[in-house]
Amino acid sequence: MGRLDGKVIVLSAAAQGIGRAAAVAFAKEGAHVMATDINAEKLKELDSYPNIKTKVVDVTKRDQVEALAKELDHIDVLFNVAGFVHHGTILDCEEKDWDFTMNVNVRSMYLMIKAFLPKMLARKSGNIINMASVASSIKGVPQRCVYSTSKAAVIGLTKSVAADFIEQGIRCNCICPGTVDTPSLRDRIQARPDPEQALKDFLARQKTGRMCTAEEVAHLCVYLASDESAYVTGTEHIIDGGWRL
Repeated sequence: MGRLDGKVIVLSAAAQGIGRAAAVAFAKEGAHVMATDINAEKLKELDSYPNIKTKVVDVTKRDQVEALAKELDHIDVLFNVAGFVHHGTILDCEEKDWDFTMNVNVRSMYLMIKAFLPKMLARKSGNIINMASVASSIKGVPQRCVYSTSKAAVIGLTKSVAADFIEQGIRCNCICPGTVDTPSLRDRIQARPDPEQALKDFLARQKTGRMCTAEEVAHLCVYLASDESAYVTGTEHIIDGGWRL
């Protein structure tokens, strides 16, 4: 018996990092997983896993999101993972940077929730998990202006959905990681003028002496997706190795 036996789970950004680790963890616990991403090449690597189906979907495109929702008879868990990290202060953030970040980090969740929530309401049961961050309303982080703003919005969205639909059997929570060692983080480090120093800077702020792994976040994802968390809704789940302290 798996902790997620028979549950239908849809998630975005499943090709790598936290999304991939969560998709694999969900499947290992018996869930039927629909894993989506815009990176077709990396996404197809999940096709070899039992219980995982993949589909290329751009979750910032309403028509693609709605088409995905129509393919599924029902859904138990929606996990919104897609996100983008912009580096800089408000003075470094052009209007196009602001719009792009908000589109990927917030609007995509709006589109996904709006498309899948009616299916949950029809069954009077549903579970939504949103990827937020400690860099948000929880902690001010240098050089993360629009990113932190977007993740604060995700926390607000999470609490609003939880409050609006609690009596209809819907739960909604968010996960707030600190620094997670993922391919996207490594790409951002390599994009800095001095990658070696950038890596040192990231490690220096880790009070545990190391970064979080995607698999550690996936363990929390499994808990929130399972019935073990049935009495949990409208909350931020921080997994940051004490970075916020």
